[in-house]
Amino acid sequence: MRKALSFLMALALVALPALAADDVKETDRLENAGSVMEEILNVPDDIPRDLLDKAECVIVFPSVLKAAFGIGGSYGRGAMVCRSGEHFTGPWGAPSMMALEGASFGFQLGGQATDFVLLVMNSRGASAILDSKVQLGAGMSAAAGPKGRDANASTDATLRAEILSYSRSRGLFAGISLNGSTLRPDNDANENVYGKKVSATEIVRKGEVAVPPAGQKLVALLNKNSPKNLSDPNSLK
Repeated sequence: MRKALSFLMALALVALPALAADDVKETDRLENAGSVMEEILNVPDDIPRDLLDKAECVIVFPSVLKAAFGIGGSYGRGAMVCRSGEHFTGPWGAPSMMALEGASFGFQLGGQATDFVLLVMNSRGASAILDSKVQLGAGMSAAAGPKGRDANASTDATLRAEILSYSRSRGLFAGISLNGSTLRPDNDANENVYGKKVSATEIVRKGEVAVPPAGQKLVALLNKNSPKNLSDPNSLK
């Protein structure tokens, strides 16, 4: 019995630092997502404000590295923030951690750290991402997002897309195609951030958790820059 207890205690001593490290890693990633969003919103040729105002959710993947992608693919990690309410018309709520998977976009990164920002443009797309893994360009329509403050930058293709995607590398900001990649909730990371098992749907749709300190910058930026959803909440009923 004593040997068994000693073994369990030793195992706990090994596991606890690893769990703490995971918590720090996820909170750092969430804080970085806020910094990326702030920097992008402050550049002259950024995401068209009319598109941000019509988005149901925003997903930020900070510092995705090509070195992380091998044969068969790997993934970038980030956070998804959605407007609250049944039709995504309320204030921006607590973030759910997300994973972006697929080797197809790894070769576009040029070996440099690249930030990705994705706008989810309708409630059907938002609900699908929260429920399960989705493939961009197959199960969900996606397009490279137009940039600049001119509303006329929006083309027919982008108006039909459920997701608009952007990238920033070496200070250059542009629309980018992520077709062939997949998006999914990262519930292990959610557990690290919130200290309990909680799904993306419970975070975003049910509002069961408060915004954690690491996510407050990202959520505050979105509430400041796009306080109202200007899309038609009944258009996809």
